[in-house]
Amino acid sequence: MPGHADSALRAMTDDGGFRVVTVNTTETVRGALSAQSATGEAARHFGDLLTGVVLLRQTMAPQLRVQGILKGKGRGGTLVADSHPSGLTRGLATAPREGGRMDLGPGSLLRLLRTLHDGSLQQGVVEVPEGGVGPALMTYLQVSEQLSTMVAVSTVLGDEGIVAAGGYVVQILPEAARGPLMVMTERLEEFRAIDGRVVERGFSPTSLMQDLLHGMPFTPLGDTPVRFGCWCDHVSVVSALSTLPRGEIQSMIDDGNVLEIRCDYCTADYRVSPSELRGLLDAS
Repeated sequence: MPGHADSALRAMTDDGGFRVVTVNTTETVRGALSAQSATGEAARHFGDLLTGVVLLRQTMAPQLRVQGILKGKGRGGTLVADSHPSGLTRGLATAPREGGRMDLGPGSLLRLLRTLHDGSLQQGVVEVPEGGVGPALMTYLQVSEQLSTMVAVSTVLGDEGIVAAGGYVVQILPEAARGPLMVMTERLEEFRAIDGRVVERGFSPTSLMQDLLHGMPFTPLGDTPVRFGCWCDHVSVVSALSTLPRGEIQSMIDDGNVLEIRCDYCTADYRVSPSELRGLLDAS
């Protein structure tokens, strides 16, 4: 079973034919599942989504924030994954708690958002096909990047929670020659499902990369840490309160109570005093 810290590895074959990203997200997913108390089938989809947004950020824009919102069909609940350029990744799970059941397939949607350098959002929406998060990400990347792409993600659960999680993206670039393309196409058929690989002893982004590119010289482009974590802090909580109408802030001041606020992502608790709230009114 994986025993190493989570990380993402990016590489390109020396012939310029393939761009590949591999990740181990076991501890990242474990942290998010614990914070959200996600269980059952919803936990598996949640883990796949967390792995997916890490892969997407590393593939398209390592220096940008990427979010994924997975909406189950009907009242199947909603999952959110949020990957930050710092390497921190967090999530929200509002899927039905009873049995952890979350139905995907026709009628379920995956919305993907990138926060650009100027603060604007770039987003796209795809329907979730048979197979879940991996095929949905593959569809999104093929449309947005205009490149043939293979994506696989895996979240393996056991009786006591998560056992392992990871995944990969392989993009076929225009420079790919016919011979290597035929080899890669055949090889990827063996990598459509990777549950068995992520639970192997010694699994890592490097081992998965070497398997995917066996016999193909490649150059690593970056190896970056990934971990569960939240970028909330006291300042951001107070800043969020500052966006409330003045009347609401004044009402909270008049109550005279210390506000107790919990972060939905990481369950960290914050306390905001009436004097701090009064400072918001003075500043405006």
